[in-house]
Amino acid sequence: MTLADLKPGFADAVFEAQAGFRALLDAFAYAGRITTVDLNLDPPAPLDVAMAAVALTLFDFDTPVWLEPAVAAGSVAGWIRFHSGSAIVAAAGEAQFAVVCDAAAMPALTGFSVGEDRYPDRSATLVIQVPSLTDGPVTRWTGPGIDGSIEVAIAGLPDDFWAQWDDNHALYPLGIDVIFACGREVIGLPRGIKVEV
Repeated sequence: MTLADLKPGFADAVFEAQAGFRALLDAFAYAGRITTVDLNLDPPAPLDVAMAAVALTLFDFDTPVWLEPAVAAGSVAGWIRFHSGSAIVAAAGEAQFAVVCDAAAMPALTGFSVGEDRYPDRSATLVIQVPSLTDGPVTRWTGPGIDGSIEVAIAGLPDDFWAQWDDNHALYPLGIDVIFACGREVIGLPRGIKVEV
């Protein structure tokens, strides 16, 4: 890929990164709620706007990133390296962030870092692009940031995803966190949230 082929990142890096960060903070503070990422981006395929905004907002030279093989083989790896400075790692367990665009075929959650007893923050955050945040099987979420419970219906996940999530939740305060992305919207799923199917 040459510079001429490189898709742009944020037009106003400071303002747009702040807007993206506010949206992601809201998504995690109010787990299960859909948060709109109100940014204009033209990311490389197969990233949608929300996924690209997460990458440009959170990835930097200190955050190793794992890309699913099909994504790593395209122009996304070069785009992320150029705009964020992140190293692209081959092993999922070495990543601080993981980019998954084919949610149905994603690897098991156990393949990612859950942190360490003394450093639970050294876990991975998975950014999973899905076909819909509203048209999937209904699940009930409870935990920090949720008043009582909330129903969430994310489409396109593996059949055993929520069973895997139960195992991840049981590791708290260790465990991975997840950001679901679709179009211009995200939903945050912190490790402390319990999900009932």
